[in-house]
Amino acid sequence: MPAPTPDRARRLAAPVARALEDNATLASLLARLAQSRERWEAVVGGLPAALAAAARPGPLDETAWVILAEHAAAAAKLRQCLPELEAALAARGWQGPPVKIKVSPRALS
Repeated sequence: MPAPTPDRARRLAAPVARALEDNATLASLLARLAQSRERWEAVVGGLPAALAAAARPGPLDETAWVILAEHAAAAAKLRQCLPELEAALAARGWQGPPVKIKVSPRALS
């Protein structure tokens, strides 16, 4: 199947976005995804470039915000940085939930 043209992709994206906004569950998921990205933007600048490149924002819910590390060494270093990460979040007004670091599952080939 050929890739959609940019105009067709825009026409298809509008109904999908509307459907996501109209469904309460999906809208909540989108809001949590956006907030996870905002939190990441608040902390990523304080990380060394190599460490930031080895991590990405993960899920956010009532119990935790997860940062996903590509490998165990990056996860260990991120755990050492937790006080600074939480301070950066607090400086932006985010008091909770706590930050958790997890190793990202590898994609199966």
